[in-house]
Amino acid sequence: MMFDRRARLSRKAGLRPPPQRARHHHPDFDKLATEGWKALEAESRLSEKGWRKEQQWALDMGLPGAECLTDKTIPTFSRGQLPHFAGINTFMKAPYVENVRDVGKYDAAIIGIPFDTGTTYRPGTRFGPQGIRRISALYQPYNYELGVDLREQMTLCDVGDVFTIPANLEKSFDQITRGVAHVASSGALPLMLGGDHAIGFPCVRGIAQCTSKRIGIIHFDRHIDIQEKDLDERMHTTPWYWATNLPNVPATNLVQLGIGGWQVPRAGVQEARKRGTNVLTIADIEKIGLEKTAEIALELAWKDADAVYISFDVDSIDCGFVPGTGWPEPGGFLPREALKLLGLVAAEGLCGLEVVEVSPPYDTSDITALIGVRVVVEVLGSMVAHGKLGAHKRIIDKPVKY
Repeated sequence: MMFDRRARLSRKAGLRPPPQRARHHHPDFDKLATEGWKALEAESRLSEKGWRKEQQWALDMGLPGAECLTDKTIPTFSRGQLPHFAGINTFMKAPYVENVRDVGKYDAAIIGIPFDTGTTYRPGTRFGPQGIRRISALYQPYNYELGVDLREQMTLCDVGDVFTIPANLEKSFDQITRGVAHVASSGALPLMLGGDHAIGFPCVRGIAQCTSKRIGIIHFDRHIDIQEKDLDERMHTTPWYWATNLPNVPATNLVQLGIGGWQVPRAGVQEARKRGTNVLTIADIEKIGLEKTAEIALELAWKDADAVYISFDVDSIDCGFVPGTGWPEPGGFLPREALKLLGLVAAEGLCGLEVVEVSPPYDTSDITALIGVRVVVEVLGSMVAHGKLGAHKRIIDKPVKY
């Protein structure tokens, strides 16, 4: 076969250039109308004062950097957010409040609760606060889609961990209640990093004792967690039985999202039916959609209530995404679904948040702990975006003092 010499010389590796195909965008596409472009524009409206203040603080506290550095904002010793791989692991490098009596100077406070005495099978959640804090160093306080920068629009601190008492449920519960009540009374929003789900009761009790107002609960989980006792104690399967025994936390304002599967004890089901709680399974949520689910959850949790508390168990998410948890269960939320729903219900404001059942000994590549981080920042971002951060202060009419 004969080839044209000029065509042969123009080839590379014996191949002709591929034909050029015309590409046609969707006729109605308008890049300025996309959420992506709107987010680009929203960033331009955010302040950078907080970031500049942190940079100057880092220089003051960490000494100016070496003369050879071009970037003169870099100190000698690591302080603040950067670099992500260095520094002390508070939550997202938030300031550590050594004196907990100063917590009221901040809008919100991280409280670690290293506790797994309420676990009935796989312990390890006592290391949850450490794991969440460690991987939170990956994050920065700006969210692209929300157009929110937590550093610029709020103040966050880390008060460290509650001193829990190993092998003693009740003493630990009292310690947890005392710590949460102190933070809530100060006006800072309490954000608890667990810990197994038994902490739900003492955390809610801590807030409830600071107010005469009525509190609703939105509970993300695969497990119903409302039986009276488990193995003769108040374990991680029992928090909502005891929390809804409190006079200002009625069971009719408890909304449970994602319950189902093969790990829901019948004793808890019977108690939920008896108390008239509100339960939506994954199938319910798939059927009615995330937006409608959020509307229903908010309507039920806020009915005649003055504030709402969120309890987020990471095992509400399908266990393929959260291997590091004490009681994994297939068939739960996709992470995208859980985070979307969480943002929707947090938009009305909260009096507290807990993230529970992160168990680093079972985790893979910190992905479960990372979900724990996302839960906290998703809630804060939603409240900041909707102007609800700080709204909880109005219910604290019985502050405690220690």
